[in-house]
Amino acid sequence: MLTRLIGFILLLLSGCAQLPLRGTGDLGLVIERAAGRVAIVESSSNRILGRVDGLGDLSHASVVFSRDGRYAYVFGRDGGLSKIDLLRQRIERRIMQAGNSIGGAISQDGRLIVAQNYEPGGIKAFDAETLELVADVPATWGSAGQRSKVVGLADLPGQRFAYALFDAGEIRITDLSNPQQPTTQIFAAGRQPYDGLVTPDGRYYLAGLFGEDGVALLDLWQTEQGSRKILADYGRGSERLPVFKMPHLRGWAVAGRNAYLPAVGRHEVLVVDTATWQEVARIPVKGQPVFVIARPDGRQVWVNFAVPDNGWVQVIDTLSSRVATTLQPGKAVLHMEFTPRGEAVWLSARDDNKVSVFDTRNLSRTATLDAEAPSGIFFTARAARIGF
Repeated sequence: MLTRLIGFILLLLSGCAQLPLRGTGDLGLVIERAAGRVAIVESSSNRILGRVDGLGDLSHASVVFSRDGRYAYVFGRDGGLSKIDLLRQRIERRIMQAGNSIGGAISQDGRLIVAQNYEPGGIKAFDAETLELVADVPATWGSAGQRSKVVGLADLPGQRFAYALFDAGEIRITDLSNPQQPTTQIFAAGRQPYDGLVTPDGRYYLAGLFGEDGVALLDLWQTEQGSRKILADYGRGSERLPVFKMPHLRGWAVAGRNAYLPAVGRHEVLVVDTATWQEVARIPVKGQPVFVIARPDGRQVWVNFAVPDNGWVQVIDTLSSRVATTLQPGKAVLHMEFTPRGEAVWLSARDDNKVSVFDTRNLSRTATLDAEAPSGIFFTARAARIGF
């Protein structure tokens, strides 16, 4: 009897030592770029649950999540790839996979993590469980076989990934259904594609062009048609302003049938009809847009800006296609992220060492969290979205 009692007590004590059972649907990460760490946050209570250190150079970090939302894969600028357990709040595995890297993606089935690399140029695929290398696809081009920087990596339906080669002016699609024998399609894009995105339905891949006017568009259902240029006449004959920060096309907004795109080197957001891919409006904004993101219901589009206007955020009403509100959330607003149902938006203010939470209905600030030089904010809801 005494032995059973002792065993029961030990069982209770071991259970108390475990983290409480909980889901991950309201969790996320805030990048604390100067400290090389992330803060694990909960959007239901607007609080920081813990922090994970030792993640290297996070000056241009991005994150994808496992299908169940438990694991975050953090891509560092220094080529580090870290797998973080959000519930245990610790690094599960970490590797150095490249010399210079700016992001990655996860496959549709959640089994592959793919990194896009500047140095050496190309993509690499890793087993999501172990982070063991399973495929290395160099971005070679030209008669000399030089390597190109890879940008705009996005997952596609199937085990496919689309990306752009900045130096080669190409869009490529690599099928990793058999990682031991990857196959790649190549499409001409235009001069210096600098970022890309996949539309929410997974049909179109768009690559913004820095070296010329226009955007390259590829119909992923009919790739035999090749890519075509849209918005080719936008800005023609007029001089761009100096570009202080490249727009982040992964932050392009698609709301209803319209896409809202940041104009390179201009103080405008372009509105494009996704049925015809023709420009239907231009919305004047306060500065050069960096991120243009849509609330999940498409009723609002939020815009932040490059210096010297990076302390401001503007909210566009998609019904009227006009700026409805201008806010000053803090100094150097680098990133914005909506909660899964869009009732709130989180904004990082790097130079204030703050993350602010705003109610998207009345636009009031509802919470402020301390964070060291915060930049990217990523919620686990991304795990269920194509191209995120």
